[in-house]
Amino acid sequence: MALIRDLVLQLAVWLAAGAATTVPTDTLAQASPNPEYQLKAVFLFNFAQFVEWPASAFPNSMTPLVIGILGEDPFGPYLDETVRGETVNDRPLVVRRYRSVEEITTCHILFISRREDRRIKGILDSLRGRSVLTVSDADRFATRGGMIRFVTDHKRIRFRINLEAAKAANLTLSSKLLRPAQIVPAGKD
Repeated sequence: MALIRDLVLQLAVWLAAGAATTVPTDTLAQASPNPEYQLKAVFLFNFAQFVEWPASAFPNSMTPLVIGILGEDPFGPYLDETVRGETVNDRPLVVRRYRSVEEITTCHILFISRREDRRIKGILDSLRGRSVLTVSDADRFATRGGMIRFVTDHKRIRFRINLEAAKAANLTLSSKLLRPAQIVPAGKD
């Protein structure tokens, strides 16, 4: 648990410094068998701190901020451990797993598994009009209307943001999140 907290703090410092696009994936190589997804779990937690949702995204004042995983879960226990006991804007964070987009009721950040690649267009179409930050590491995710795509380049995790898609979902992304990212228009990922 201490390792997770240290990683969260380290990533927050990297984001604040504008270096998040060059976080080395070998940072965690000795800590776990799947360091890439452990680091991506920390990114998902940090995205919650740098995105503003409209009030309508929360049915009431007690609604938690939900990080969902659609399809195969590549995170194992890392995402749950990362958000356990954490809050963002006085809202607890919870993780939910979904097998289909139809199961999604309240969700604020949705990681779409790479295995859902052939269904991404339909998934994103189903979420249109909802304030859900969509994230994936699937190829060309941002060009197909996804909001944040993780890219692993030379053992470093970078991310590309489709700002148009985020704006269409009424999400406001902090400059601290935008600064280190590559902004890509739809169709140019």
